Amino acid sequence: MRFTYLGALLFSAGGLVLVDRRWRLLLWDDARRAVTVLVSGVVVLLGADLVGIANGLFFQAPTRVMTGVLLAPELPVEEPVFLGFLCYLTMLLVRGAERVLAHGPSSDARPAALPQAGAPR
Repeated sequence: MRFTYLGALLFSAGGLVLVDRRWRLLLWDDARRAVTVLVSGVVVLLGADLVGIANGLFFQAPTRVMTGVLLAPELPVEEPVFLGFLCYLTMLLVRGAERVLAHGPSSDARPAALPQAGAPR
């Protein structure tokens, strides 16, 4: 049970990679830019975590589903993995929304026309 949370994060991230590959949203579109933005986001959020830990706002609660491995006091190894997952998910949602909005409604998404009054059915 010690690797449940980390395993769930990695499994879910694998699903994001499949979505990304299927629609070529980030890594399969411009890998260098995507990795730069992803790493930058993780670094900023990890910095915010470290500030919160230093001020006593964030702490690691004991749990059976985490590995117990700490990168720093109160900073479990799962935290940067979670932050990476969160950043990747956000990036995919934004890029996906941009693509959907850029193409407008598709012809498949339009509702069927209602029959005219008095027209044979």
